[in-house]
Amino acid sequence: MQKINPKTVMAANRITSLFRIKYPIIQGGMVWCSGWRLASAVSNAGGLGLIGAGSMHPETLREHIGKCKNATDKPFGVNIPLMYPEIEKIIEIVIDEKVPIVFTSAGNPKTWTAKLKSEGIIVAHVVSSSLFARKCAEAGVDAVVAEGFEAGGHNGREETTTMTLVPQVRSAVDLPLIAAGGIGSGAAMAAAFALGAEGVQVGTRFALTVESSASEAFKQKCISISEGDTMLALKKIAPTRLIRNEFYEKVKEMEDRGASKEELQTLLGHGRAKKGIFEGDLDEGELEIGQIASSIRQIVPAAQVVSEMIEDFNRTVERLKNLSF
Repeated sequence: MQKINPKTVMAANRITSLFRIKYPIIQGGMVWCSGWRLASAVSNAGGLGLIGAGSMHPETLREHIGKCKNATDKPFGVNIPLMYPEIEKIIEIVIDEKVPIVFTSAGNPKTWTAKLKSEGIIVAHVVSSSLFARKCAEAGVDAVVAEGFEAGGHNGREETTTMTLVPQVRSAVDLPLIAAGGIGSGAAMAAAFALGAEGVQVGTRFALTVESSASEAFKQKCISISEGDTMLALKKIAPTRLIRNEFYEKVKEMEDRGASKEELQTLLGHGRAKKGIFEGDLDEGELEIGQIASSIRQIVPAAQVVSEMIEDFNRTVERLKNLSF
């Protein structure tokens, strides 16, 4: 592993200053992957770890917050999908537990941002378009995450790539900007910075680490896939990037024949993502992962991911800084 040149270590920017972290690397709050072990490991390594509330009952979230506090003295946060059915209880818990940072997604940022900020909580919101980025600015969020459709799990309906989305969001708002979707290396991080980002949110690469709570069967499946083995599906419900498996093929067949939202919802049922990601049912489970999984071949500790990304970022910047035409 190449030693980092102290002269190229990343200086503080708006993201590191806002979240009081060493490196502008945020671990995505992913369902069935992002428990207290992963969040605390990333925070201890200098990034920002997020607990994923989307797959937790309220009291389970409270338990994970408590364990994360015991495992790290560094900043960490909670990711809250705003369409969560018990959202009021989740908001009450993060306030009661004095969680310092909340990332919200899948909903209107105006609904809860003012309440969270009145409690001293830093709020970032995930967007898939410049339009929603502007709505975030109007809502008073502290930062935005521009997520391209390369990302795993739930995606924007616009199907805009990260490389297209980030510079357009940068032009639309002056908020601290975090890029997400298809970022699993320091070189990709450098590319995002070149487009105007000030930090990166990394999901898939952290989902496939030792500390991720995903099943070993799911992790091994993800590091075996090739380009084109993930597809966006379930667009009539909520666009979701999935690995091709028996469940995906059923979805595809139904979508190809024009099945209704209700028919697709019946097929999806309840607990399909838990079955695939957490329980390891590789045939009938909903296997949510990003396109970048096809370039990952090892399950390593989260701290190693952070250090390798920063080293790769610094090498990339060093290689490009004198390049001109």
